[in-house]
Amino acid sequence: MLKKISFSIVLFLLFSSFVFSQTKVSGVVIDKKNQPVSYANIVFKGSNEGTVSDENGKFYLESTKNYTTLVVAFVGFTTKDVDLEKLVTYNMKVVLNEEEMLQEVVIYKGKTSKKNNPALDILRKIWERKRKNGLRMFDQYQYEKYEKVEFDLNTIDSAFMKQKIFKGMEFVFNKVDTSKVTGKTYLPIFINESMYDVYGDNKLKKEKSIIKANKNSGLGNGDGVNTFIKDLYNDYNIYNNHLTFFDKSFTSPLSTTGIDVYNYVLRDSSFIDNKWCYNIVFYPRRKNELTFKGDFWVNDSTFAIKTINMAVSKSANINWVKDIYIEQEFEVVNDSVFLLTRDYMMSDFAINKKEESKGVYGKRTTLVRNHKFNEVKPDKFYKEEVNFIDNEVYTKSDEYWEENRFEKLNKDEIGVYKMLDTLKTVKKFKQMYNLVTILGSGYIQKGNIDFGPIFSTFGYNVVEGIRVRVGGRTYFGPNDKWRLQGYTAYGFDDNKFKYGLSGKWMVDSKKRIILTAGNRRDVEQIGASLTTTNDVLGRSFASSSLFSSGNNGKLTNINLTTASVEIEPVKNLIFQTGFSYRTLESASPTFSLDYYSDDTYTTTKSEVKQSEVNLQVEYTPGKKTVGYGVERLNVDNPYSRFFVNYSQGFKGLIDSDFDYSKLQLYYKQPITIGPLGRTNLTMELGKTFGQVPLGLMSVVPGNQTYFIIGNTFSNLNFYEFVADEYATLQWDHNFQGRLLSRIPLMRKLNWREIIGVIGVYGTISQENQLINASGLVYQAPKQPYWEYSVGIGNIFKVFRIDASWRGNYRDIPGTNNFTIKGEFGFYF
Repeated sequence: MLKKISFSIVLFLLFSSFVFSQTKVSGVVIDKKNQPVSYANIVFKGSNEGTVSDENGKFYLESTKNYTTLVVAFVGFTTKDVDLEKLVTYNMKVVLNEEEMLQEVVIYKGKTSKKNNPALDILRKIWERKRKNGLRMFDQYQYEKYEKVEFDLNTIDSAFMKQKIFKGMEFVFNKVDTSKVTGKTYLPIFINESMYDVYGDNKLKKEKSIIKANKNSGLGNGDGVNTFIKDLYNDYNIYNNHLTFFDKSFTSPLSTTGIDVYNYVLRDSSFIDNKWCYNIVFYPRRKNELTFKGDFWVNDSTFAIKTINMAVSKSANINWVKDIYIEQEFEVVNDSVFLLTRDYMMSDFAINKKEESKGVYGKRTTLVRNHKFNEVKPDKFYKEEVNFIDNEVYTKSDEYWEENRFEKLNKDEIGVYKMLDTLKTVKKFKQMYNLVTILGSGYIQKGNIDFGPIFSTFGYNVVEGIRVRVGGRTYFGPNDKWRLQGYTAYGFDDNKFKYGLSGKWMVDSKKRIILTAGNRRDVEQIGASLTTTNDVLGRSFASSSLFSSGNNGKLTNINLTTASVEIEPVKNLIFQTGFSYRTLESASPTFSLDYYSDDTYTTTKSEVKQSEVNLQVEYTPGKKTVGYGVERLNVDNPYSRFFVNYSQGFKGLIDSDFDYSKLQLYYKQPITIGPLGRTNLTMELGKTFGQVPLGLMSVVPGNQTYFIIGNTFSNLNFYEFVADEYATLQWDHNFQGRLLSRIPLMRKLNWREIIGVIGVYGTISQENQLINASGLVYQAPKQPYWEYSVGIGNIFKVFRIDASWRGNYRDIPGTNNFTIKGEFGFYF
């Protein structure tokens, strides 16, 4: 059976090579010393169809037309015409001869001159006109957009197809195809199509997209996958100085700083659509930087881009992505207006960047048509919907798609839809898919119950010893309007069960009015973070991590009951108010929360009971979310966050012990600095008005684990500093490998350097000092405490290690003046 399938695939590929692509060529460009010629220009003779070799001199080129000659050229070498004896020619070896007269200048480095270079003169004209080209020429604009996204398994060979894992699913290989970019075979596993109406106002600097239709087949469901796709493939403007892909900032070949990172060569000039255009080739000056190689055609009068093709250099410091390839086409609307009409982007996701490694292609094709200009819309038209979903968008008929999609699906794409729908009925495939889903979400789904999160199952602390936790939640889909969730945990040293139970109900979908209530009885590390919340199911890394440094017995038994209501009147602006009642009591005989309960300071209490009303405001401009239900997932993209919380304690209410007011503010601002990486600035402020015991003080968050935890002090022990008035400021910067890539011996490691400084200032009032009966000597950072760190990230692509030093308070017994902590994570 497998032999028959393999044979049918061979026939299919042979047939495809004649029907869909008439000429295919792949190979390597080398010099006489057998060294690869990087970024050589390869074109079919008599055409504008070409490519650029990669760092290793390798290339692939195909066309739907018949060509008999290939032209290979590079600065410093004699241009060579290569005859093609067959329409399909793989593994060619093209040897270029050096030009004598230019040998001293360019043969060894391949760098172009920054002076007397006609390509740079044209580039400067592009800079002068870039804000006068395209949609920026009009006050208002609108157009229709069609977007198709496809994910494919790539590098499919006979050995791969014969693996036992595919037994019973062999029919999928009938849809194997060949990439026009890389020449590799691939198998589609997911297709998503969307259509939009897009409106923009350059005066207001606003844009709005209204989705009209969405269709998907394969893995995942349309809504969540569609949002994931939007984050994975951000919109970009080729004229911008920097382009962001996969959380990385790449220098655009049209950037005003491009001269410093790219070589430019004026290769050709020709008429394209009756417009005289120049062809410029670009390639990186240095390896390991976030740059591209490719070429573009630019008009000689408007200096607007007509077409551009570019690929990320293989040595770029980016993980899990072997290739990124981009094509853009612009059409001439009239004599002076060039508008983007087609955008194609392909990414090759793989474990490593070896040529033979298997991976997944992610391909996005965007088509644009029916532009209209200067039709004014009122300001309120651009107001973003808080939580609106039109289910009809996802249920359009096949007839609707056939009539309205911008370009017809070919026979193979139509077949892929059918194949993927069939695949989802195969039991073995469903098992594989479920396993991937569990690893991704952390939950095991059984019917409408999700069990987990599995990553919180085991923990350890001094009080509980080994801790086992199991939990679950209701789950009918990503758009559930209500959700119940809970957990129970058991400590093998204290022999006690703990639990947490929470319920949420979204009573108004448009304004996201959500009612929440819950109760938790557990062991907690108070002071794991400064800015407090009343999250009933929150997990404290300080009290449930598997490994920690030092002996931490300063844990608290907490019984917390909360009820709250929140509303989101404007996108990403959330107001919440609620009531909570908590009791706090030491969980360890070596730790005390005792306080004096009388004016003579002779009577003590060990349990704190507190009733509290709070009001919170959170604003997160730029945040993206997945889903429209009572719980949404935040897409992991950088966005600023402003959070303010006011709490009021009431003495006597449900036996509450204290009157007080607490005001807290949190602000985080990420800043992307082009190729220099990303900076994060974080500030926290807080003050408690009134007399409170240790259990209600603000504890400066130490970190006694071996792992990096955000917004904590790596060299502080728990409860080393406490305060009722505090201010913290943190700065960290990730250079994303910019510095180490300049060191030859370090370049290939692709490590990324991180530096940071964090400090805190705080005080304690005299009245709070007086009621302290805990035995803990209060210490506030009246002289600001600070520490600094240096880290290396991307070690083996998944590990980061930081070294941190105390800047002061270095003579305190039992503390760390220097510590090393690590972190695992998957990052691009």
